[in-house]
Amino acid sequence: LIQEMWATGIPADTITYSAGISACEKCGQWQSALQLMQEMQGHGIPATTITFNAAISACAKGMQWERALWLLVKMQHENIQPSTITFSAAISACEKGRQWQLALLLIKKME
Repeated sequence: LIQEMWATGIPADTITYSAGISACEKCGQWQSALQLMQEMQGHGIPATTITFNAAISACAKGMQWERALWLLVKMQHENIQPSTITFSAAISACEKGRQWQLALLLIKKME
């Protein structure tokens, strides 16, 4: 859908991409969610906390804890403030990946 928007001259924005990434998360398509994140960056469209939350949640559902944590680090490098939802999604990814020590570390970071 986003590709069709660009093809018809309708520019996609942060909200459009965030909605697309959220849809990918709901369908368990973590690869597509990450592809949309890359596409956003390529078009110079800024991501928000909501965008990252959706992508991290998609990775959690896909049992991709390393990618979820990579997104958390990327988010902080881009000076985007993680929320409680961000940490919860990252902790969920660690839990699904049986990375309980990392999950505990994230809980401590939240405090």
